[in-house]
Amino acid sequence: MPQYLSPGVYVEEVRPSARPIAGVGTSTAGFIGVVPDDVKMPDQPGKFQKDADGNLMLDASGKPTPVPFPVAQVRVPQLISGWEQFKNNFGNLQVKKDSWTDADYNAYRQLQQAVYGFFNNGGTRCWVIRVAAATDLANVADDLTKFEPIDEIAIVAVPGATTKAQQDAIIDHCEKTLDRVAVLDGTQNPGSLTVNAVKGGTPDNPTKNSSFAALYFPWIKVIDPITSANISQPPSGHLAGVYARVDATRGVHKAPAKFIMGAVDLDRRLSKSDQDGLNPDGTNIIRGFNGDIKIFGGRTLGGDANGEFRYISSRRFFNFLRESIDEGTQFVVFEPNSPALWQRITRSVGDFLLNQWRVGALFGDTPKQAFFVKCDAETNPAEVREAGQVVTEIGVAIVKPAEFVIFRIQQITGG
Repeated sequence: MPQYLSPGVYVEEVRPSARPIAGVGTSTAGFIGVVPDDVKMPDQPGKFQKDADGNLMLDASGKPTPVPFPVAQVRVPQLISGWEQFKNNFGNLQVKKDSWTDADYNAYRQLQQAVYGFFNNGGTRCWVIRVAAATDLANVADDLTKFEPIDEIAIVAVPGATTKAQQDAIIDHCEKTLDRVAVLDGTQNPGSLTVNAVKGGTPDNPTKNSSFAALYFPWIKVIDPITSANISQPPSGHLAGVYARVDATRGVHKAPAKFIMGAVDLDRRLSKSDQDGLNPDGTNIIRGFNGDIKIFGGRTLGGDANGEFRYISSRRFFNFLRESIDEGTQFVVFEPNSPALWQRITRSVGDFLLNQWRVGALFGDTPKQAFFVKCDAETNPAEVREAGQVVTEIGVAIVKPAEFVIFRIQQITGG
């Protein structure tokens, strides 16, 4: 309590009883891919090589020899906020060198196209880990651990990773962190159009199901800037960009089913009957409509078997709620465990959920129908308080996407 020693007007700052909870980011992606050690790097503007005496080194035409950017270290995550920054860290797309295997060059091109497609489709921030060769991608589990401390990552993709070991490792990473989802590429050329054939692995031993993953099929075709030909590429990088674009324009609760910018065709065209056999179990189909390439599915891997989390928008929105409430209520730790604290928690979480209801992310005509927050003597009896715990129960009614739009039309007699 301040002391007042002389007459006058005193204006004081008072801390609010409830602190606002800010929604966390949902569109930062994490990519892992191949960039060979001897990749040609772009030149650093205004920097030129010098000899031991400090004199400029000249090329055959008598011009100063520029200093290229150094390639990013292997297995060290790099924050990338634009395509130019990516090129300065990992080089631009270029022709295959004699020292590269075909597998290395294909994987290198897949990373390049994925990150370009991410930014082209609306992505703004991503973290990239490079490995030096395609064989280094056989087991990505160790590299994925480098993403664990990076809290802002909400989407994880390893473009072209279609083995069971790779896809299960990505899923395990997302299930462990609980704040991100895996965007997986379907098998490029499955032997049949069955769910287990399209997944990674084999039909008898496919990638496991998970509500923390979404799998997309078929691969898309994009323009190769070197040859100007249409080439097949895994869609995961482009789709991560679509996720980011939908998050920015509509919100994370909206299903990421939109047109794919930069895709000019598909590896194979699928019909509605083809999709009928794949959609219920969670294979999201990419289809062509009047020249546009569109994501025409929004399910998690496993589909109906995942119950309340059969839609990727539901999983991502729940991740968003969990992470936002977790970060926004850290002020509670070590506060006196009393009814005053319970009211502050209820107010903070309630105001946050009210905003989510107002933007259309929660279902209900009134806030009471859309959510509840309960933190009181009933959830915090004496034995809970003695254990140093504060228990808050939260319930939310998440809006689900209108996956099946049905119009019932009948003929009536006029008059």
